[in-house]
Amino acid sequence: MTYLGLLGSVALLIWLALRGVNIVFASLFCSLIIILTNGLPVAAGLGEYFSFGPLGAFTFAGKFFLLFAAGAMFGRVMGESHAASSIALALIRKLGAERALWITVLACALLTYGGVVVFVVIFAIYPLGLKLLQEANIPKRLFCGALALGAGTFTLTALPGTPSIHNVIASVSLGTDLFAGFWPGLIGGVAMFGLGMWYLERERKKAFVAGEVFTPGPNDRIVEVHDDDYPHSLVALSPILVVLGLIILPRVFAGSANAESLIGQALTFANSQPVVWPSIALLVGSVMACTIFPAVRSNALHVLGNGTNDAIMPLINTAAVIGFGGVVTKTIGFQAFTTAMLDSGLPPLLSAFTSVSLVSAITGSASGGLQIFMQTLAPAYLEMGVPVEDLHRIAAIASGGFDSLPHCGAVVAMLTITGLTHKEAYKDVGIITVVIPVVVCLGLIAGLMVL
Repeated sequence: MTYLGLLGSVALLIWLALRGVNIVFASLFCSLIIILTNGLPVAAGLGEYFSFGPLGAFTFAGKFFLLFAAGAMFGRVMGESHAASSIALALIRKLGAERALWITVLACALLTYGGVVVFVVIFAIYPLGLKLLQEANIPKRLFCGALALGAGTFTLTALPGTPSIHNVIASVSLGTDLFAGFWPGLIGGVAMFGLGMWYLERERKKAFVAGEVFTPGPNDRIVEVHDDDYPHSLVALSPILVVLGLIILPRVFAGSANAESLIGQALTFANSQPVVWPSIALLVGSVMACTIFPAVRSNALHVLGNGTNDAIMPLINTAAVIGFGGVVTKTIGFQAFTTAMLDSGLPPLLSAFTSVSLVSAITGSASGGLQIFMQTLAPAYLEMGVPVEDLHRIAAIASGGFDSLPHCGAVVAMLTITGLTHKEAYKDVGIITVVIPVVVCLGLIAGLMVL
């Protein structure tokens, strides 16, 4: 019964997500099934394991609320000021509308590497993307693949320095910085981008030959775009450059100033705060954007306030899935899984990859799976002698593979926003977000083992 309840609840969570059931309700309901079928105490199961334990939903939400809120505020300001669209328009002028998929990927990647929350990027880019798709006559399903590649792969888990929640979780848990595993991360990020664009361009050409065209959905509103409505692209880019500079420069100049001086103390603080410092950088970028962009200057406080609202559902959805994982970790089945992974005889990095991948698949969340892995399994791999920087980067990349199965909250949200079904678009999304990251991660592990 215990194993049946555990496996059945995971399958049910995936099925409910595919049916479009709210992920918070689904996580609570499936957690209750696990509690009852595994003989866990109901009060502790819901009040501690799910809510306030080390892997509790509200423990996670409290720890990372500032980062989610700061990222969402920055995304809202960049969207309403038309700065994000200005960047995309500049790419159109350079590359041409027929490069709509390239433009989408690059614009999303720039925004997410600048710290904008994935959900916000999807909302910000989609209206402009519709116009691009119409001009280039590219099917909407490929736009979903481009969104997924630019906003949900290499900039979230692989590229060093990204202020994404995945990179921050690994940094906080292991005591590393955001640039840990620099070369594996850089190589992995370039490989994901290259393979992803190769796939998207191949599918675009196949769609053209097959006569597949752009078809707007019933809720799609395509508006005319006028250059006069947008700030200059270099000005639009400046807040993102400031955010990235504030995140990167403390590492570059670490140790170059007297530790007792004001500058030295600031550098030490920045390098020791993987959650607070990126959040401060995003807040500075938001204030700067509100100052230099006339479209949001007069109602800056309302725009920032609306931005914090944008953070709530992504944070709560992620936290709920982590709470489900917190209940899972208390079961006999999970303990058996942990023992099996550690005693599998696989090379430690390959075993770590398998562990992160399975936990992320169960929870349908990269951040959730990574948080659970870091809390329950990471110390054992460090004891095996895995270099901490390698574990940081491989675990982060591995978390961004099997997390994107059909019940993933971000996948469901993206399909809902674009008005497509799993049947129409998930094949492309799955190859971009599951197959390619898994292949790249395994390649990196092989390379690290050889070295």
